[in-house]
Amino acid sequence: MAGVLYVVGTPIGNLEDLSVRAQRILQTASVVACEDTRQSSKLMAAAGAHRPLVSLHEHNEGLRCHELVARLLQGEDVALISDAGTPLISDPGYRLVEAAIEAGIAVSPIPGASAVLSALSVAGLPTDQFAFIGFLPHKSMARQKLLEKWADLEATLVCFESPHRILESLEEIAKMWPTRRMAACRELTKIHEEVLRGTPSEIYEKLKQRPSVKGEFTLVIHRAEALQNKAVLANPKNLKEEVERLMALGQSRMDAIKQAAKQAGLNKREAYDILEKEKN
Repeated sequence: MAGVLYVVGTPIGNLEDLSVRAQRILQTASVVACEDTRQSSKLMAAAGAHRPLVSLHEHNEGLRCHELVARLLQGEDVALISDAGTPLISDPGYRLVEAAIEAGIAVSPIPGASAVLSALSVAGLPTDQFAFIGFLPHKSMARQKLLEKWADLEATLVCFESPHRILESLEEIAKMWPTRRMAACRELTKIHEEVLRGTPSEIYEKLKQRPSVKGEFTLVIHRAEALQNKAVLANPKNLKEEVERLMALGQSRMDAIKQAAKQAGLNKREAYDILEKEKN
């Protein structure tokens, strides 16, 4: 009889968040697959789980899947963990779960901490619908394209950002969505836990004043409001007023035209032509 692949949620900072069930699974699994054996050995020691560890990360996941599926088919139970939080959520493990399912092996979730859900619960923003968009890209242009892709979604957005790029990313978010409320959640469940709430510019100013910014961030951004009636906004007078409103919030004229055009269901050239005709 085949074993079971347990996908085990682990603490994101506070070891006391490891559930009793997760602790039992880690203590009894034949082997524990983890991102970094050195990091996970600390968790295993705290859990009293003296089981063998094998590394499973983005560089060896393909090869390791074959080994672990073979062990599962032989009847061994395997526990999959990440360095922090729930495996597969911007962490390795998808290939192993996929391979186990294809081999007819039972895959069982052991719920635990998640930075995404933890941040949503304290952000003070709507949670009835949300979208997790992962880590923001390292490069500015790629970040802007990703944010533009989700700009009109009427759901709260959640993403991860490093302390090294947080100020740059906040500047870009402020330029794109100057009035949206958001929360920057830092070091959740840890000693220096902090949640900064406000507009992107307000949070940027708070962090900019610090000598250094430390700790990983989970950003929660207010959803897009329901778009105005496109036919109404495409009216030259209304379009002009919307551009002027966006410019008053700090956007350049071309950026304001681009955003107003998108809301009206127009391309930037069409919106520009309408505004020029209105001016003349």
